[in-house]
Order: sequence, then C-alpha cells, then structure tokens
Amino acid sequence: MRSTLTTRNAALPGRTVPGTNGASTRAARGTVISYHGTEPENALIPGHTTESGGVKVIAALFRGLVSYDPVDAHPRNAVAESITTTDSTVFTIELKRGWTFHDGTPVTASSFVDAWNHTAHGPNKMQAASFLAHIEGFGEVNAPDSTVTELSGLKVVDDHTFVVTLSAPFSEFLVTLGCSAFFPLPKAFFDDRAAYEAHPIGNGAFRFVSRELEKNILLERYEGYAGEDKPQIGGVDFRIYADLGDAYHDVVADRLDYLDVTPFWALEGSRYLDDLPNRTYDRTYLGIQTITFPLYDPRYADRRVRQAISMAIDRVKLIDKIFQGHQAPSDGLVPPAVSGRAENQGGELCSYSPARARELFEASGFEGDIELTSNIDSPNQPWMEEVCASVTETLGVRCRFVSIPTLGEFRRRLNAQEVTAVFRSGWIADYPSIENFLSPMFRTGASDNVGRYSNPAVDALLTAADTAPTSEQAWDLYQQAERAILQDMPTVPIWYQSTLSAWSTRLRTVQPNPFRELDLYSVTVAEQDDTSGARAARRRRRRRPEGLPARKVQAGSAGAGRSR
Repeated sequence: MRSTLTTRNAALPGRTVPGTNGASTRAARGTVISYHGTEPENALIPGHTTESGGVKVIAALFRGLVSYDPVDAHPRNAVAESITTTDSTVFTIELKRGWTFHDGTPVTASSFVDAWNHTAHGPNKMQAASFLAHIEGFGEVNAPDSTVTELSGLKVVDDHTFVVTLSAPFSEFLVTLGCSAFFPLPKAFFDDRAAYEAHPIGNGAFRFVSRELEKNILLERYEGYAGEDKPQIGGVDFRIYADLGDAYHDVVADRLDYLDVTPFWALEGSRYLDDLPNRTYDRTYLGIQTITFPLYDPRYADRRVRQAISMAIDRVKLIDKIFQGHQAPSDGLVPPAVSGRAENQGGELCSYSPARARELFEASGFEGDIELTSNIDSPNQPWMEEVCASVTETLGVRCRFVSIPTLGEFRRRLNAQEVTAVFRSGWIADYPSIENFLSPMFRTGASDNVGRYSNPAVDALLTAADTAPTSEQAWDLYQQAERAILQDMPTVPIWYQSTLSAWSTRLRTVQPNPFRELDLYSVTVAEQDDTSGARAARRRRRRRPEGLPARKVQAGSAGAGRSR
C-alpha cells in the first residue's frame, strides 16, 4: 500500500516557502477573503446543519466547548475552562469568563443546555439530534410527538457551570464536543427564531453580515471574540458555486481566494502545477470514499458477493488513472490521524485479489448484471466507471454505471429505498474518533445507515466500546467491531480522502485543516505591493506575442503545506 503522505517538496504547515517573498508579508487585517462554498441546506442553526456547505459557515460563526487543532485535529478547550469526569458518565463542565455572542449577551451554561435541549427535542426535527443520543433522557425527549422538552441528563449549576449525565459511560464524549451539534445558542434564537434565521448570531470569531441565496454569505471579524486564536483577516465571503470548474478558474485568475478541493481534471498531466504555481496543498484528511450495497435487495444478501466485489477493485490502478496518484487506497474503514485507528484492518478483503474474488463470486451463484450509481452534479462518474471496468474484468460479469442527475435526487431515492444499485457513499469526520466512522453508518437503525446493514454482534461490540472505562479499552473494542464489519463488507472502502486545495496569490500562511476546511485563524493576506509582481506576470502571459512561449513565474508565497 502507498503511504498516505506524498513525497513532493513541501513547506511545513503555517510557514512560508523560501524564495517567494514571504518574509515581506504582513497581515492585512481589514481584508475580507473569498472562499468557495455551496448553498447550505438549511438555516444556519448549529443543531440543524450537517452538510459541508453549511458546516464550514457555522464553524466560523460559532465556537464550542472544545475546538480541534488545525494540523492534527486533537481536541483542546475553547469556551470550556475544564471538563472533568471520574467515570465517563457524569461530566462537570466549567466555562471561561468573558465569552459573548455577537449581540453582546454573555455565553452561559444555559446557552449550551438550552441549545442541546432544543436540538434533542423530536418535534423540532433537528438533523443533528442523534449526536446528543448518549445524554440521559434523549429517548424520551427525541420522540416525534414528545411533550418533554428537557434532557434529564443536563443540569445548570450556575452561569458558568453545568453537569452532563450520560445514559451509560461513553469514553469518547469529550472528543465529540467540538462538533457543531454541541454549539451554544443565544437567547435571541428562542425569543424570535425567524429573526435569528434572517440574521444568525453566534459566539465565534466572525459575525454575520448578509446572505444572498445561491450567491454568497458574508461574515466580518468579531472584535469581541474571546478566544486566544484571533483571526488576522477582516472577514470571509463564502461564494456559492454550482460548478466546481468555475471556482477553479476563478482561483487561477485571482477572482477567488480559496478553494477546498480542485476538480479531478486539474490533476491530469499535473495541469494544476502550471495553473497554480506554489499555490496548492495536497493532504489526506479525515474522510473516506466508499460504495455501499442496498442490503434490502436480496441479490446482495450473500456476503461472498460483497467480498468478491471489494477484492475485484484494483484501487491502485483506479487512483493512478483517475486521480494521478492523489488518493491513498483504503485498508479499512477509518482514515489515518483518527484516534483509535488500527492499520490494515481489511487485510486481503481490501486488496486487489482477483483469483480469490472470482472464487467467491462463482460460489455465491450471483445472477444478473451489477449496477453502480451516483449523482453526477459532482465528478463521480469517471471513478465509478473505472470501478465497474475493474469488476467486469475480474469477475466476468457485466457492470454498468447508472447516473442520477443531482445530489438532492440521489439522497431522496436513497432515503426512500428506491435505489437497488450499489451506490456511492463516503464520510467526513464530525470529530476525530474511530467511533464516528463506525456507529453512524453501521449500527442497526443508525441515522446514516442508508444500506440498512444490521449485525447484532457488531451492535454489541459498539455498545461495549461506548461504555468502556478508558479510551484505550474502547479503541480495542471499536477495532474488533471494524474487523467484523469488514468481514460482512456492507460497504466497500475504496480510498482515504485526499484533497488538493488551492488559493490566490495574495494569501499567506495557508493551513487546510483535517476536515478539508481552511483554518481561518492563521491565514493572512499579503499587502498590495507584495502581489503586484504576480499580477504583472499574469498580464505579461496574457499579452505575449503569438508563437512565443510563456515564461513561468512563481506567483506569490505558498505560505503553507505541500507547495507546488
């Protein structure tokens, strides 16, 4: 297996690449940077935001009890002064003084408790409610017609102290507390929700200015932010793009400052190296790409079929052909840098083993064709067609790709169990724990268990891991559960997600975090004279006489990461 680390030349994260004028840069503190975005599904309410377009805006507007380090994702206290427990069941949380919401009201213990109660209450239909499921009283409060509005496991002691009691020990609870489902809400939300939705009020480093649907969300730096990690920029303009290619062209032309992920075609022939010299960063983040079987279709009931398809996929060939080597083949369900991860959990089942794959497939007696499906409003078709080609070549069965036009339609069909093809799936961590890559997708009845997988032995292992007295003991049980899931192979791991992010010539100290987002607290902007040379170089390239070769110019400082 390839290393998940690339071997290309790189600067250390947060530092300046030598020879690119970085020494002369100073933060332009009043400057608003533009950041590629997608239209959030819902209003900007932390407990109702679970998709990436909304989560990265929420992360700028709010700060939770803990935050995650932008380099390795380890949790560290933010609003919390301390979080203590002796039994992983009862947690006493004390808050730091001086934190305020953007309307000037204080952040108190009730700000967290009221927000969590609202998220958990079933009739409110909050999408992130399941993250609170470990708290005592969740089942009663979360019932669709519940009249109980307060979790019995939450008690406010005073303005800066509250106690959380879980229904059973959960050693990973502290790690989860940086997830947006656990963010606080101001009193203004409960007084007038419609007014809040029109003008969200958080407690984070940036406050809301304006929003135009399908166009942009504008935030400005909040000078009253109480965190130690003060941002160096004046604000963020999240620009909504329907087409990733348009965003790529805009960042190349310096019309967009930051792009989380470049389109796969920019990797072909290393095009991005010419388009974006010294302005990209390639890293594996806390995500995995998979395909999942619709286990409500009896054709996929035999796990030998599922195992055979996994071993029929030449992951290395796929990654080299489609992504020019910019992904890392999966050896299990949990990516690197996640606490509790063990290497090579899948063994042969996650490797290209054509002889064994054919043996299992023939023994299963599978009849008919194999279909793969995905939405095609993002670039999924090429790699899924390559998966089909590998399956056909190895197993001798016809495999074809069936497209679904949009992500919305794809999700609707999945939720209605109308999809009978093997479907594209995947996961980006909500928090950096092995538990987050197992329980939401593979526990019976879990919210993201779209393929309807169920194994009582796996459920028992996950429950035992949740209630283990220490993280180390929990990790061992989660790893046992992972191996059992991989034997069943309800979901086929393909690769650990890697992203090639890109930025404009004026950004400095660029640090993409492990959740595939820009660290807005460390990024800086060069003063105007520091980018004038790069602009002049682009003008010279545009105006060069026909027939003369373009002169390659190093445009600005990469500032961080694996520079190109």
